[in-house]
Amino acid sequence: MQYLVEQGSSHREVLEKVRARYGDAAQVLSHRTVRSGGFLGMFAREGVEITFYLKDDAVREGEKKKADIEDEKRKLLERVSQERALQEVLSEVRSLKVSIAESAARPAPVEAEHPTLSAIDALLCDNDFSPWYRSELFARAHAEFSLDALEDYEAVEQAVLEWIGDTVRIPTPPRPVKPRVLVLVGPTGVGKTTTIAKLAALHSLGIGGLPAGTVRMITIDSYRIGAVEQIEKYAGIMRVPVSVVETAQHLRETIAMYRDTDLILVDTIGKSPRDAVKLAEMQQILDACGPSAEVYLAIAATTKTQDMFDIFRQFEPFRYRGVVVTKMDETGRVGNVLSVLAETDKAVAWVTDGQKVPQDIAPAHPLRFLMNLEGFRPNRPKLEERYGLIPR
Repeated sequence: MQYLVEQGSSHREVLEKVRARYGDAAQVLSHRTVRSGGFLGMFAREGVEITFYLKDDAVREGEKKKADIEDEKRKLLERVSQERALQEVLSEVRSLKVSIAESAARPAPVEAEHPTLSAIDALLCDNDFSPWYRSELFARAHAEFSLDALEDYEAVEQAVLEWIGDTVRIPTPPRPVKPRVLVLVGPTGVGKTTTIAKLAALHSLGIGGLPAGTVRMITIDSYRIGAVEQIEKYAGIMRVPVSVVETAQHLRETIAMYRDTDLILVDTIGKSPRDAVKLAEMQQILDACGPSAEVYLAIAATTKTQDMFDIFRQFEPFRYRGVVVTKMDETGRVGNVLSVLAETDKAVAWVTDGQKVPQDIAPAHPLRFLMNLEGFRPNRPKLEERYGLIPR
């Protein structure tokens, strides 16, 4: 007698798998709920595990059934080789692709039946959290709170805020090298040049607890009207040298010339994430920065959620180690940013909230996002105890 285990997302799905493979000969012994996957203790997915057994004669019958299936597969392959069958398969594939696309476009269901969870769900919707993110939060709430505990709205709200804060990942400190080369990439209009100027001021003046050091700026954006003039204006105010390069060789030579500098900041051309050819050309130039260069992706907090997903994916070949969230002052909703960061498992390094150089930039911190959530009432002392004080 053989004992076997099968898992799936639901009890019905697992039974269908078992019946399809072994027929009525499979005898169920037990079933239990299991959770797998997840991130930092949350977003784990719930499923069902069934234990069953087969009698010896059932095993032989299963082997015969397997042989019959293999025979059917062989016949099907022979039929597919014919022109008419091939056209039928292609048609089925096209229909399947459409079905998959439609399923992906449908938002994930959100389980928030309890009044407390319904009220919190309304706040999450107002803050533009994605359906997937909300569903994962409520899956954890259902797992960790009893029905009686859900009556304590403040406790549930505080827990949800902490779970949200736990998904804000900060990049680990880079390995000390000299010169430190920091590259900023991203789509047009997100404020890369202004952010580069802010970072230059922070490091050259030693603001925010940073030691003052030598800084140089390089731009490869010589095509956009006014781009060079803008960065040269910032450089003149801060008395930071700036160079304009157009080729990989010129960039490599310029970095070598600045080898005794503490920090080299590289401003890039704003590109549409849909322009794959131009992005590839820019990547070839930036390869001259060397393997130790730190690449960060600048993204505006005002970007729509799906567009943000597209930007993250299209800039993936640049191997960026973190994200800079700009224009935080232009929106009261940060759920979109938090949702995409969590779903893509990306770290966030800095946030900017204005045009002033260098004041309107700060290291990322969970509280910078949690305190910007509309409608929530965060217990700041308790959150500071969990995440620490916001760096000045």
